[in-house]
Amino acid sequence: MKFADLGLSDELLKSIADAGYDEPTPIQAQAIPPVLMMKDLIGIAQTGTGKTASFVLPMIDILAQGRSRARMPRSLILEPTRELAAQVAENFEKYGKNHNLSMALLIGGVSMGDQVKDLEKGVDVLIATPGRLMDLFERGRILMSGCELLVIDEADRMLDMGFIPDIEQICSKLPSTRQTMLFSATMPPPIKKLSDQFLNNPKYIEASRPATANTSIDQSLINVAPKAKRKLLVDILDHEGVETAIIFCNRKTEVRDLCQSLRKDGFDAGQIHGDMDQSSRLAELDRFKSGELNILCASDVAARGLDIKGVSHVVNYDIPWHPDDYIHRIGRTGRAGASGVAFTFVTKSDSEHVENIEKLTGTKIPVRGKTKSGANKKTADGNDHHPNEKPKSKNKPRKDDKRQSKESKAPAVKKTSEPEPEDDGWNGPVPSFLGADFNS
Repeated sequence: MKFADLGLSDELLKSIADAGYDEPTPIQAQAIPPVLMMKDLIGIAQTGTGKTASFVLPMIDILAQGRSRARMPRSLILEPTRELAAQVAENFEKYGKNHNLSMALLIGGVSMGDQVKDLEKGVDVLIATPGRLMDLFERGRILMSGCELLVIDEADRMLDMGFIPDIEQICSKLPSTRQTMLFSATMPPPIKKLSDQFLNNPKYIEASRPATANTSIDQSLINVAPKAKRKLLVDILDHEGVETAIIFCNRKTEVRDLCQSLRKDGFDAGQIHGDMDQSSRLAELDRFKSGELNILCASDVAARGLDIKGVSHVVNYDIPWHPDDYIHRIGRTGRAGASGVAFTFVTKSDSEHVENIEKLTGTKIPVRGKTKSGANKKTADGNDHHPNEKPKSKNKPRKDDKRQSKESKAPAVKKTSEPEPEDDGWNGPVPSFLGADFNS
């Protein structure tokens, strides 16, 4: 199937061809026709499937007719993070270059005054994060009564970030006759309830079964002691053919420390996390996309939806706390039909997280015994067993071997000192403040 078979305009087809695309991905082929027919839609698709274009393309043709009015956007796209919102805006600029459509981006971390000026001019497409949108609405700077089309993107991430009450409030202020599209990688009960409440007889499409990892990604676990992670990471970057890599950590402080450590080791590393202001985050992403940096240390603000071409490797320096985030993290590689590699560092305390991820994906992630250099004989904990399996004992003696005569026994040697056990991290009760799920 070609894009020309989907009913898109000639102007839009030219923009698509100029961007280097000819054939739609499965979700694009399934979603574009019903959206052009003005049907509500639920799209279940894992990251990296071309989901963004599946709603951007038909929206451009739908909005080609009509005129915008001051403070009354004609369409609204809700995104959970600033980075995702900015990426959708880039898609509209790329594919809408042959259409005369106006667009505004409402995100935190940038001047509200400039955003208000854009709204006063009137916009065809409003791309927003829920917090900034509600802020401007409560200030009387925006009216939602003219919105004809709503997109709720990354709905399960919205749920994780606590945005569902805001989305319910936003939906209640939009015209009931609007067209609504909801996209999500998974469909947990709260998202199903949201769709039942605000979508009208939606078309349901599924590009892949929920919560599955891209089959073009070579996944593996590597057992490692906590204090050996950095040495193992350097070994991987040196010997595993890494061209570009995103390294995910659970905490912002770890992202900063790891980035500084890699720079000292001579790597072109950058960082992105929630404590950085928006301009700094976008600048680091641009440096990574342009190739000025080839390693990006990141928290989960970079886990979802960011479309960065050519990422050869993803490394989970810390295994994610939420199993859904594993799918989205490794989805930064193996995009658009390319292959990718994902390593996940696993310590002795991570077995429950591994179990939850494998339960969600329905597959068992293989354990990698050695890196190509064999260096993890020194850097990892030496185990090549699965974290949820008990290691097999080596050279286990038979019962007959224990039957030795007193004469054949060697004299006992008194140990003068015991070696210190390797510190694999805290193994006592976890205080409540350490167990908190900090937002990265």
